[in-house]
Amino acid sequence: MKVTVLVRPRDGILDPQGEAVRRSLAGLGYPAADVRAGKVFDLDVDADDAEGARRIADEIAGKVLSNPLIEQYQVEVAG
Repeated sequence: MKVTVLVRPRDGILDPQGEAVRRSLAGLGYPAADVRAGKVFDLDVDADDAEGARRIADEIAGKVLSNPLIEQYQVEVAG
């Protein structure tokens, strides 16, 4: 089952990459008040149903794909 995990810095955590992008956008004339840079992981999880896929992806995201101290994640199951 196809699953997407979105990982972003937690609110209040410094995001140097996002700030660099924000400054670049401002330099090009695009006024962006805040930019947060993150990561996208597309997984094909072996599960029987969407709930099982979400449970497996949630465990993977919390243990492997993110640093829970400074990042938050969101799991999306396709279909």
